[in-house]
Order: sequence, then structure tokens, then C-alpha cells
Amino acid sequence: MPKKYPEEFKRDVVMVARRGDLSVHEVATDFGVAEETVRRWMRQADVDDGVRDGQTSSERAELVTLRREKRRLEMENEILRRAAAYFAASTLPK
Repeated sequence: MPKKYPEEFKRDVVMVARRGDLSVHEVATDFGVAEETVRRWMRQADVDDGVRDGQTSSERAELVTLRREKRRLEMENEILRRAAAYFAASTLPK
């Protein structure tokens, strides 16, 4: 599982990389992260800043929350469906 970095750390790395004083490789080495990680953070920062098209971080977080809520509601529906079937079966005349 990928290591979670704080948002503040990511912003700092992107800010240093965008200044252009150092190459992406040098920035990655200085901060102790992989080059591709720095590139990915820069792409996501561009999307968040409106420079590139794509899904922003807040939209992605909202989508994750909505999917999680949908999954919970589907499970609740299934439980209620089974409970209704159980109680319906027990009230049938024999």
C-alpha cells in the first residue's frame, strides 16, 4: 500500500518542483520520494489549480464518500429485503 504523505508536504514538494531551480529528479531525491510521485503530484496540482482538465482532489474525495455511502445503503436494503422475506414467511398460514 502506498505511503500517505500529508497534503502540506505534497504542496511543498510541488512548489519547489515548479520553481524550476531543480530538476524533478533532484527534488525527488531531496525530499526522499520517487520521481514519478513528484510528477503525479504536479499533474494533480495542475488539475486542482484549473490548469489541466480532470478530476480535482475534492471531486475525487466526494466520489469516494458517495460510493461508500451507496455500498452501505445497498447492504441495508439487502438486510431489510431478507428480514421482510423472513417475517412474511413466518406469517403465512400453514
